[in-house]
Amino acid sequence: MSSQNQAEIISIGTELLRGETTDTNASYLASQLPLSGIDLYRITTVSDNKEQLCRVLSQALERSVLVVTSGGLGPTEDDLTRECIAAVLGEEPAVDAELEQQLRAMFTRMAREMPPHNIKQAWLIPSASPVPNSRGTAPGWWVEKGGKIIVALPGPPRELIPMWQNEVMPRLESSLPGRAILSLTIKTFALAEAKVSEMVMPLFNSTNPSLGIYSKPDGIHLRLIAHGENAAQLLQTAGEQLEEILGSSIWGRDENTLEGVTGKWLRERGLTLATIEDGTSGLLANMISGAPGSSRFYRGGLIAGSDEMKVTWGVPPQLIKEHGDISAETAEAMAEAARERLSADFGLSTTGIVAPDNPEGKPPGLTYIGIADAQGRRSWQQNFARFRDEASLRGAVAALFRLRERLMEPKS
Repeated sequence: MSSQNQAEIISIGTELLRGETTDTNASYLASQLPLSGIDLYRITTVSDNKEQLCRVLSQALERSVLVVTSGGLGPTEDDLTRECIAAVLGEEPAVDAELEQQLRAMFTRMAREMPPHNIKQAWLIPSASPVPNSRGTAPGWWVEKGGKIIVALPGPPRELIPMWQNEVMPRLESSLPGRAILSLTIKTFALAEAKVSEMVMPLFNSTNPSLGIYSKPDGIHLRLIAHGENAAQLLQTAGEQLEEILGSSIWGRDENTLEGVTGKWLRERGLTLATIEDGTSGLLANMISGAPGSSRFYRGGLIAGSDEMKVTWGVPPQLIKEHGDISAETAEAMAEAARERLSADFGLSTTGIVAPDNPEGKPPGLTYIGIADAQGRRSWQQNFARFRDEASLRGAVAALFRLRERLMEPKS
């Protein structure tokens, strides 16, 4: 592959241009290409129109060494990726006997008769080899011609992602002999993106490792990518610099999730957790339930979307009357109620305003988080965005961070 290692992504589908489907494939592939030492040059979205797709593909091949397409590998008339690759390269597609046998066997296992038009999913051209698809009927194509590579992948992410990880990335890395590519993601919380950027500014001047900064629902992520024979040492040194700069704001690395990190703390200490939510739409319970081994520490979650339900679960009505349902006092009482009701070591609560019209006159986005345990109760006030979905998600994330902080405190 050229020393430029320049790549383009082409996302194919009229539904993408109409906004009917969100293109998560392009963002995923864009995050993966640097791990193979490949610079992404452009991302293009094109409809299911043969003339337009062939033109876009031809232009991409003129500019770039690697072109990755997603979509258009289905069996229908508007699935045109194979046709366009063949046309641009001046080759004729033909049914590959082995692919046809695999395709028919797949339909047999599903106890279905294969429709005649599915046979196009067994096509190959002379310059193409199949990319196995363990989760769908459409194999991808790996095409090499004239020093250029085309990787054609199906549109469904559940098919594309494992194909990329298991089949495509190893093959790309083998085309870059002697060049090690390593990455490290460091995840922070409680610092604004601008503040993090300012703190790590000296590291942005480095090209190896390179540093990227990204705002995520669970905080600000910093991603280091190093290459070369000493990539591991470069990555370690830069990672240590980031840890020294950011200190206790770092909560995880790479594939760590907040719920996974918090759950591990609870499991290792034999502690249990119960939650009660108002204003986070059950997101807190959903996140915790998805953590590995959650059944060992998570007692369950309660939803209290009204004053009546808070009282039903154990919050004193007089307390709500005195302080309001969105208050530090109510958050603490909710946490204690969840802890007692579900017999847990820790109770964790959220109560917040996500609607623009609050009868108490409090601002949208105002959220209180409460924690109750054997050492007492405590609460925190948070002020989030005025939009319902964002405020709900940030409230759930913030609650987990407060629990993590509490778990990290030394025992008194």
